[in-house]
Amino acid sequence: MNLQDYISNDLTTLTPEETIGTSKERTKNQWVSHFPIVKNHKLFGSISESDLNTFDENEKSISSIQYAYELFFATEDDTLIELLTLFSIHQSNILPVLNTEKEYIGFYELSDVLSLFAETPFLKEEGVILVLEKDSATYSFGEITQISETNNAAVCGLYVSNKTEKSTQVTIKIKTENINAIIQSYRRYEYNVISNHEDDSYLEDLKNRSNYLQKYLSI
Repeated sequence: MNLQDYISNDLTTLTPEETIGTSKERTKNQWVSHFPIVKNHKLFGSISESDLNTFDENEKSISSIQYAYELFFATEDDTLIELLTLFSIHQSNILPVLNTEKEYIGFYELSDVLSLFAETPFLKEEGVILVLEKDSATYSFGEITQISETNNAAVCGLYVSNKTEKSTQVTIKIKTENINAIIQSYRRYEYNVISNHEDDSYLEDLKNRSNYLQKYLSI
């Protein structure tokens, strides 16, 4: 997968000298949340479509509203996860891209990057997703993967899905034919299994005991 193959150049860019009115007209009815402001391949920033349309002084230049610029961009070397992070932080559906010379060369589109992420083994391959929780000071990616692999499971991927000072939740996707054995192994290593699984014999046992108790109390 070469991310650079997904850099596009068909987005309307603005220049600092053009008027606000001209910019509004040129960006009307377009699908993007932000428009890069570029001159001689230099990126000055981007302005959101919603902010641009709040300005009524149509004869003034775009440069007169520099305070509304948002300076964010991706580079040619950014990874897929870094791109997703940038999209999330800046609440944009496009990311201007700069080359190693800090020149504007195009943009990434959110839908393209999400499609690429959907093709990763973590999302595309079949498997079981577990959400594990343990004390933040004692959990370990190495330990988590080792437990899975010791039980003959293939790890498709994992990430920290929630974290506090006291505890950390890790989401892991694995390919296995015996999910119950892995779940019990994690519990032996003091991981709390947050996700629910039909093949979890421990939960099934608790359910049976609860049903037995309810029957006993109703006698």
